[in-house]
Amino acid sequence: MTTAQDIMHPGAQCVTEHESLTVAAKLMRDRGVGALPICGDNDKLMGIITDRDIVVKCLAAGLDPTVTTAGELAQGRPLTIEGSDDIEQVLRVMEQHRVRRLPVIDHPDHKLIGMISEADVARHLPQARVAEFVSAICAEEE
Repeated sequence: MTTAQDIMHPGAQCVTEHESLTVAAKLMRDRGVGALPICGDNDKLMGIITDRDIVVKCLAAGLDPTVTTAGELAQGRPLTIEGSDDIEQVLRVMEQHRVRRLPVIDHPDHKLIGMISEADVARHLPQARVAEFVSAICAEEE
């Protein structure tokens, strides 16, 4: 059985809720990623920020990324998956919520241990299942 931990990108680095979007963007650039988990003061996962969030919710809205914080863009409760969950559970969560990235946590500590992206799914699943997955997360809302 393939698990979330088997396919995830280990060692996800958080941006803290108090750091500016400029810091977050530089961290994304330096790590070569398009999204970062947002963590609070207690290292609790607060959400995920994407490069698109920075553009759409900050720059296009006329906000200043040097003073707007990552925490200001964290909305709702973040979706997560446990490292021991099987790949079909990972796909169900990503497809149902149409998300392209999913934080992986360790149970019972709920500590962030990695991230799963579309690319991770594509590298570890048969081509037919990848096509089904991409179709599901990119489907038009009715």
